[in-house]
Amino acid sequence: MNRAVLFLHSYWAYLVVLIVFLATINALIGVFTKKPYGAKDFRISLFALICTHLQLLIGLVLFFVSDKIVWFSENVDMSLVMKNKMMRLYNVEHPLLMIIAVILITMGYSKHKKKLSSAPKFKTLAIYYTLALAAILYMIPWSIWI
Repeated sequence: MNRAVLFLHSYWAYLVVLIVFLATINALIGVFTKKPYGAKDFRISLFALICTHLQLLIGLVLFFVSDKIVWFSENVDMSLVMKNKMMRLYNVEHPLLMIIAVILITMGYSKHKKKLSSAPKFKTLAIYYTLALAAILYMIPWSIWI
């Protein structure tokens, strides 16, 4: 099961990066071109929200079944985990920053729905989705992922 969840988490991440990138670019284009906010824009931002939430769920399952996660092992010295770069990445940094990225996308999506005109909608999406995309790209373990 561990391999299947890891495979799913790794390959779903490609879709997440692509969709969040497209949603961010779409929001930035909307901000700079001052185009009207339409159904296509709503669907793109919603699809980014859905994809990231599914990735979070897959990641949480992986967090509890992976052999790289040592939080649930007996006699684990967390100071050793924090001193080891790869263990710290898998046990602390990657999960924490990815959760923050999902929170940013959720906040941006929720706040943009309350705006009444196009410019504030695009601006809200652009800010939150850009920050989330930066967090996602920063915390992807590139040496292992590609």
